[in-house]
Amino acid sequence: MNTELLIAFLASTAGAATPLVVASLGELVTERSGVLNLGMEGMMLVGAVVGFGVTLSTGMMGVGLLAAMLAGMLMSLIFAFLVLTLQTNQVATGLALTLFGIGLSAFMGRGLVGQTVDPMPHLQIPLLSDLPVLGPLLFRFDAMVYGSLLLALAVGYLLARTRLGLLIRAVGESPHSAHAIGYPVIGLRYGTVLFGGAMAGLGGAYLSLALTPMWVEGMTAGRGWIALAQVVFATWKPRGVVLGAYLFGGVTVLQFHGQGMGLAIPSEFLSMLPYLATIVVLMIICRNPRTILLNKPLSLGQNFKPD
Repeated sequence: MNTELLIAFLASTAGAATPLVVASLGELVTERSGVLNLGMEGMMLVGAVVGFGVTLSTGMMGVGLLAAMLAGMLMSLIFAFLVLTLQTNQVATGLALTLFGIGLSAFMGRGLVGQTVDPMPHLQIPLLSDLPVLGPLLFRFDAMVYGSLLLALAVGYLLARTRLGLLIRAVGESPHSAHAIGYPVIGLRYGTVLFGGAMAGLGGAYLSLALTPMWVEGMTAGRGWIALAQVVFATWKPRGVVLGAYLFGGVTVLQFHGQGMGLAIPSEFLSMLPYLATIVVLMIICRNPRTILLNKPLSLGQNFKPD
């Protein structure tokens, strides 16, 4: 692989990893409060179709991104009401939310198929963007690539260094103890679920506005499930989320570069590489029970009802 191909591969990896970073960070915060939301795929799809539709109709990508975040929050609000207020099973409700999101996005996007929008513009940083090798590797991405990395730093700081982060982690470890000393467990969990929904919607919108600036039914292609797996792979740490997202993003991009270079490998095998990598990584992690339990919230997936 020559230098130009290597640069193109690494640059494409950043774009492919960005929606995974954003969505996984939202799910990470949700899970650190003890709530397991398996509806990521559905929320990302709804965010993708809403973000694309609003951008197409208004011509303003910023409005489209905000609309996608709002759509993701509304989807997560349904989940939060069922799980936190009505005390339904978190796993079953999350799966139902994914199925609902798949159907809803297909219905909403019927009139959008075949239309396109201008892709999210890349930032041009004076002098730095024109550097021979570092320019295309570090300084020619769109704002969301840089924003996703800043988001990872912010989430890491929030959870480790702030009082709110301490409360989130405390609720995730022992909601009954947190409630006993007067903390609003249900309210805090509502907030983390809504944040997770907003990030899922934003990650979905990045797919339809930046990676492939069009709407295609089912365009997330399982990225919501990969985002869920990444939280486990990262052992509930933001820096691990970034590492995992770029790993899976690289594997995703590898299939296209492999086909472009004419590798004598069936395209179906190349297409399954990201999901195969996800399974392999999870198998490696799960071999050691201590690793899989590292940083895992003790109350994850368990409902809490105030006395």
